[in-house]
Amino acid sequence: MADDLVNSFMNGPDEQGRFGIYGGRFVSETLMPLILKLEAEYERAKTDPGFWAEMNDLWTHYVGRPSPMYHAERLSERLGGARIYMKRDELNHTGAHKINNVLGQILLARRMGKTRIIAETGAGQHGVATATVCARFGLQCVVYMGKTDVERQAPNVFRMRLLGAEVIPVTSGRGTLKDAMNDALRDWVTNVRDTFYCIGTVAGPHPYPAMVRDFQSIIGKEAREQILQREGRLPDTIIAAIGGGSNAMGLFFPFLDDASVRIIGVEAGGKGVDDRMEHCASLTGGRAGVLHGNRTYLLQDENGQILEGHSISAGLDYPGIGPEHAWLKDQQRAEYVSITDTEALEAFQLCCETEGIIPALEPSHALAHVMKIAPDLPADHLIVMNMCGRGDKDIFTVAKHLGVDIQT
Repeated sequence: MADDLVNSFMNGPDEQGRFGIYGGRFVSETLMPLILKLEAEYERAKTDPGFWAEMNDLWTHYVGRPSPMYHAERLSERLGGARIYMKRDELNHTGAHKINNVLGQILLARRMGKTRIIAETGAGQHGVATATVCARFGLQCVVYMGKTDVERQAPNVFRMRLLGAEVIPVTSGRGTLKDAMNDALRDWVTNVRDTFYCIGTVAGPHPYPAMVRDFQSIIGKEAREQILQREGRLPDTIIAAIGGGSNAMGLFFPFLDDASVRIIGVEAGGKGVDDRMEHCASLTGGRAGVLHGNRTYLLQDENGQILEGHSISAGLDYPGIGPEHAWLKDQQRAEYVSITDTEALEAFQLCCETEGIIPALEPSHALAHVMKIAPDLPADHLIVMNMCGRGDKDIFTVAKHLGVDIQT
């Protein structure tokens, strides 16, 4: 597997870190030396068999990879039409795909001699994964989390603190993922000597979008091998939810050269994609701009000011998108759609009832789109969706929206 990983990572963005007109490095002079050192270290690691041997060992014996490829028979029967498979990345240690990437970044941090790790988090899963791996290696961990997300993701906040992390609530803006990332970048500028910024999605300045994609592409590589083993052919359609877009890019990347495979990314439509911007569908309702060190599609006003998005899902509540997704949209290699809060809640409940799987609200968006298209597809059509997170973190949010009091 390590040799396959090395070989597949040779075809990335250009040397400026651009995917067409997107991506790049828009950072302060203070951060540029750190970014260049990180890029150089990753370039060395990509071709170092020892690095990938350690990654594979941890993926196997710590994370629990490969995650299963599960045929959702009852859901397929309920919907009719296509045969639905779930890539079960919610069964990873820590309950989501985030740890795939965190392991890689923290191994790089250790190679660079960094002892303090900072991270941003929305739903808390990236924060939990970072705190987990820091505990594993005895590193100081500081997690920035918007005050709004601290309140709606209380179980994950407690988990991070149990793991020894310092969780810093961010009160600027709306207190969500964008604001947490802003404060993490400020910390990094202030503490350049000993600190490594572990970014949780395929955004930020180069090399982060490509690096995070590379670490997450273990999802798509496994999915490709597993569906070939189970069905003897590639899927017809692959689907994943998108906030910043790391779980989706991880699934999509190994299939990009397979023209027969339809690729669909599902954004958070919130209360509906309209002029009020009560959503986080930047590819559906945004336009190109610069945020957090890269050029990509963003929710912004006519003056270029970043707008505050909305989603029931803390992990999708980000007003931008990874630059490679922006490029794939313009190239028409991937389709991007949006799903509302209400539709995601319906999918959440259906998955619980039919498959005995409690999904996170993030992949519930992807599942909601599966519910829309599967009934109209033929019975031999294969859909693979990425079940990128489990739903225990969202129980309080779902209960509140369903009008259920689970405190008593």
